[in-house]
Amino acid sequence: MTQNTNTAALSAAGVSVWLDDLSRDRIKSGNLQGLIDTRNVVGVTTNPTIFQGALSKGHAYDEQVNELAARGADVDSAIRTITTDDVRAACDVFADVFAASKGVDGRVSIEVDPRLAFDTDGTVAQAIELWKIVDRPNLFIKIPATEAGLPAITRVISEGISVNVTLIFSVQRYVAVMGAYLDGLRNALTAGHDIAKIQSVASFFVSRVDTEIDKRLEAIGTPEALALRGKAGIANAHLAYAAYQDVFDGGKHTDVFAKLASAGGANKQRALWASTGVKNPEYSDVMYVTELVAPDTVNTLPEKTLEAVADHAEIVPNAAVGKATEAQAIFDQLVSVGIDLNDVFGVLETEGVDKFVASWQELLVATTEKLQVAGGN
Repeated sequence: MTQNTNTAALSAAGVSVWLDDLSRDRIKSGNLQGLIDTRNVVGVTTNPTIFQGALSKGHAYDEQVNELAARGADVDSAIRTITTDDVRAACDVFADVFAASKGVDGRVSIEVDPRLAFDTDGTVAQAIELWKIVDRPNLFIKIPATEAGLPAITRVISEGISVNVTLIFSVQRYVAVMGAYLDGLRNALTAGHDIAKIQSVASFFVSRVDTEIDKRLEAIGTPEALALRGKAGIANAHLAYAAYQDVFDGGKHTDVFAKLASAGGANKQRALWASTGVKNPEYSDVMYVTELVAPDTVNTLPEKTLEAVADHAEIVPNAAVGKATEAQAIFDQLVSVGIDLNDVFGVLETEGVDKFVASWQELLVATTEKLQVAGGN
């Protein structure tokens, strides 16, 4: 099969293309392998909303639900079995990609129960449990970047486990995430783990920033405010990439990482652009891809956005490089028209956790109903 020209250009520019979706149908039908073969897809991310959607549609899970009901499985263990089976199967689909990229890509992410987002010890315990259950070296455990999540990230990395840090909205929190990763690597090295085998990405959410700030700009309503719509998410990501370069790519604060790389072969924690499906139909449907092209990054794409990129995106290498001054100017303008950025990022984090918890609750209800039907209750 031939790779799409646009996704191949994105890959050549240093962007790892990951799919923001997973289902048993996608795995068994060969669709996932097809995207690897024709769209340069080299990884998959999941979240509670994705699993809720997958388990609530069709009959792909009926046979397994029947078996679990016959064994008397409770709803939590049933969901854990179903989701980890899908993730393990996807890891196997990406095994060749994982080997070819020397462990950088070919990754599949599974998230800890979102109800643990503010429980450090609970997050650590479940992260270790999920790592053991899936039992694949190309797994990523997703941990939200809440304040309680930061020490959990360090502790899980310290165990030699690769982590995808999710729900990052502000550059300030992103800097703390990078620090948590480096602390974890230092501890892992001291504990005798091979830190060259530990990978991590930091998932920086993009479109949700525009959705929240655009709403506030429209409420302000001045020409100056309205002119800033659709600019905050990309500017925020550009500042994040500059922060990444500062810590991992030759910046003035790279010394800590450089020592770990020299001592044990430590890997950079790549910036990952999440929430890249465009919500506002007035905006380009590929802007969170074309404006965020930079080396050593990941872009997780919903399939609709992936196909839009394949169809009409114009990929310009290094589009997101060297944009910090311009991005900071946009942020200064946002503040000047009355946007409280700290409040924006606080609201987004709270809403992000709440949305995943709501999806998880819907998943619990739907799975409970299926288990009851299968069990004849």
